Amino acid sequence: MDSLKKRLLYITVIVTIILSATACKKDDRGLVIGKIQRASDLVVTEFVVDKVVFGRKEKNILFVPVNEASFLAYSRAKIKTGLNLERLKEEDIIIDGNKITLHLPTIEVINFSYPPEDFVEDSLVSNPKRFLNSINLEDQETYFRLAEMDIRDQLPYMGLVETSQNHARKLMFTLLKSFAFDEIFIHFKSDSLKIRQIKLPDNSLNP
Repeated sequence: MDSLKKRLLYITVIVTIILSATACKKDDRGLVIGKIQRASDLVVTEFVVDKVVFGRKEKNILFVPVNEASFLAYSRAKIKTGLNLERLKEEDIIIDGNKITLHLPTIEVINFSYPPEDFVEDSLVSNPKRFLNSINLEDQETYFRLAEMDIRDQLPYMGLVETSQNHARKLMFTLLKSFAFDEIFIHFKSDSLKIRQIKLPDNSLNP
């Protein structure tokens, strides 16, 4: 009888240990996932793109060009990319002992600004006022607006994705190392660039 009680006690202890270990693993997984999801603000990468803005305006009299006015300035676009880690699904995080595999979402452009305070006219090259012809403020706004559109169109070809992925991979690797993972594998679901439909600031040159 005593032997039976000892066996039952032994089995109870083993089951308790197994259940405790399972609970710990679940708690650890929840902690890891929580840390990853809260890292969205950390995986932001900032870029600065310099853009030369040039325009010309011809004045024709009776279809004959009289004078050509020109305008040249320097501008700067500021871009931020990041990841929305809060949307990670269960199958995107695979934990197997000391091994973890992440499937991260597509890199996104989360902010784009083209601040007028960074516009600088090159007075040595620009010749905005000619006889019977001049480039006015409205013309300049058009040149800057076209330059901004050109920058936005070229975003997928500027290497933003590769740089942002490398930054995110290094940060996530450091984060996961703190949880004592020996094997860390980080993949991205896509190598494309996602551009959010964000409202851009008014770049008007008017005071």
